Amino acid sequence: MALGVTVAGVLLGLLWLWLAPKIPLVSNGKVVYFQNTEGEEAIGADGTFVLLALGFGVISGAVVFLCARSGGVALVVALALGGVLASVIAWRFGIAFGPDNDVARHARQVGKGVVFDAPLELRAKGALLVWPLAAMAVHLALTGFFTPRDPEPEQPLPAGAWPRS
Repeated sequence: MALGVTVAGVLLGLLWLWLAPKIPLVSNGKVVYFQNTEGEEAIGADGTFVLLALGFGVISGAVVFLCARSGGVALVVALALGGVLASVIAWRFGIAFGPDNDVARHARQVGKGVVFDAPLELRAKGALLVWPLAAMAVHLALTGFFTPRDPEPEQPLPAGAWPRS
């Protein structure tokens, strides 16, 4: 299970790379500036990652519950570990295949006054925990709602009490 969830991290990385807003930069030949100083693209990249990871967590928690209803501690640990690894893989994948990380070199290549994209970054590192937390919450909820209940244990009668008929 952990391997399957971890491999899905590549898909999250691709979707994050594709859907995250690009941060436009421009250079005057000496310094690189934001094209729009009041832009919200940087936080939009983090928000996009969080929303995608939330969706992947919900789906993976539901799929793991449906595939292995017997559950067990090992299954839950595998789901949580797979979610963390998948988030880290998605984060590194998005950064590796996103725009060039060397902003100064990229600015020299494109030239003065030309708009180019900033590298993709995940500033809120807590976003890496969204996938496993969502998966755990969904798995716990589904387990609570759809697994059979244990029978109530019979209470022993206290000494000297008469049994009820």
